[in-house]
Amino acid sequence: MTDHVTIVGAGPAGSMLSILLARQGLSVTMYESRPDMRTTDIWAGRSINLALATRGIEALREVGVMSEVEEILIPMMGRLVHDDGGTSMQPYGSRPHEYISSVSRTALTSILLDAAEATGQVEIHFNMRCRGVDFEANTLQFTGTVSGEASNVAFTTVFGTDGSASAVRNALVEVNGGRVDLEPLVHGYKELTMPAGADGGYQIEREVLHIWPRRDFMLIALPDLEETFTVTLFLANEGPTDSFEHLASGGDVPGFFEEHFADFAPLVPDLADQFTTHPHGHLATVRTTGWAHGDRAVILGDASHGVVPFHGQGMNAAFESCIVLDACMRDHPGDWATAFAEFEQGRKPDTDAIADMAVANYVEMSTSVVDERYQLRRAVALELDRLWPEQFTPRYAMVMFNTIPYAEVQRRAALQGEVLERLTVGLTDIGEVDWAAAERMVSELDFNQASDTGA
Repeated sequence: MTDHVTIVGAGPAGSMLSILLARQGLSVTMYESRPDMRTTDIWAGRSINLALATRGIEALREVGVMSEVEEILIPMMGRLVHDDGGTSMQPYGSRPHEYISSVSRTALTSILLDAAEATGQVEIHFNMRCRGVDFEANTLQFTGTVSGEASNVAFTTVFGTDGSASAVRNALVEVNGGRVDLEPLVHGYKELTMPAGADGGYQIEREVLHIWPRRDFMLIALPDLEETFTVTLFLANEGPTDSFEHLASGGDVPGFFEEHFADFAPLVPDLADQFTTHPHGHLATVRTTGWAHGDRAVILGDASHGVVPFHGQGMNAAFESCIVLDACMRDHPGDWATAFAEFEQGRKPDTDAIADMAVANYVEMSTSVVDERYQLRRAVALELDRLWPEQFTPRYAMVMFNTIPYAEVQRRAALQGEVLERLTVGLTDIGEVDWAAAERMVSELDFNQASDTGA
C-alpha cells in the first residue's frame, strides 16, 4: 500500500474516483488521452450528453458536487413516442421524483475535474495515451497525443478507468490470467444534432426523451442546454437495406430519413452532411473476469463492465462502482488486495445484470413501446406500483429511481413479470384486470432478500 496512486482515464468515472481517493488522504496523479475539455472543444460527433438517474445522483451527492450539477440538468419526464404520424407520452414513473435528466458529458466531467483539483491532492496530465502496463518494471507506458513522444511512468497502484478499450485492463488480464468477453451488437450508432429553431428555441418538446421506434432500428433525441437536441440513430451495421453499410455505400440518406422519420428530417437542414461527416460508432457489452492484480491494479467503469446505452446506466453504474470500491478500500485499510478482490466479487453480479437488462431494453425501446400488449402490461405495472408500492416496483423504476442492487432488480423483475403475464393473459384493456387476484399475487411475491431500496 502507498500514499500515492495513479489513475488512467480522466472521464466521468476516473474524475469521480480521484475525488474519493483524495478524501482517503491519498495523493493522485491522473492521466487522460484527450485534451483538457475545460479549455478545448474536443467534441467528435459523439457523447454530447448522458442520462443521469438516481444511482449517479447519489454518487455525485457523496462527492459534494450535486448542487453544481443540478444547474446543468434538463429533466426528462418520460418517453415521447413518435409513431404513425403522431406522438404519445409514456411517463417514466407515477411519482414526481421519477424522471431522468439529460446532462452534458463535457459539463459534468468539467465539474468533477474542478472538484478533483480543488482537493489539492489530484494532479492531472492531459494528452497522454496509455499504451500498456509493465507489472515487472512497475511502469505505465504512455504516448503523448500531441508530441508523439513515448514515456514510461513509475507507479505503485494503478486504477484503470480508461474505457471500453482499456489498455490497463488488457495488461491486467494478461498478467492475472483473467478474461475479457466482448459481445458486439449487430447495431451501431451515429450521433447527429438537431439545431435550435429560427426563433432560437427548441424545435420539439424539451422535457422528454424523444423516441422514434421502428422495430429493427430507432432514433432518439435528448435535449441540450443550447436549445439543441443530441440525436442518435441506432441501425444495423450491415445489410442490403436500412443499414449503415447501405447508406455509406451510396444509399439515399435524405430518403431514408424522410421515409422512416418524416417529422424529424425537415428539422435538420444539414442532415445529409452530418450523417456523412459524423463517426459511425459500434456497440458491445464488455464483461471482464479478473478486475485486479493483487494490490497493484484494479479496473472499473467501462474498462471492467461496459454496457450498451439502452438503459441509460453506463455512467450511473460506473459512478456507483466508484462508491462501492471506495467502501471496500475503507473496509480494508492497508489491505487493498483484499479490498480489490472483494470489490469484484461483490460488484460483478450487479454489472452483469445491468448488462443483460440494457440489451433487453433495446427491444423495449425499438419495438415494445408501440406494442399494445406491452402497453397493457406497463399500465398494469404502474397501477400495481400505485396500489401496493411496498410490494411491487416496475423494473424500470428499480433500475433508474432506486439503488437496489442490479442483480436483485433482475431477480425481482423476473418474478414480477410472471405476475404481469398471469394478470394480463387474454386481456386487451386494464379495466378487465382482476384486482383481487392481483392483490393476492403481489402479496405472495418473495422479496425476502435484504437490499437497499434507495431514493
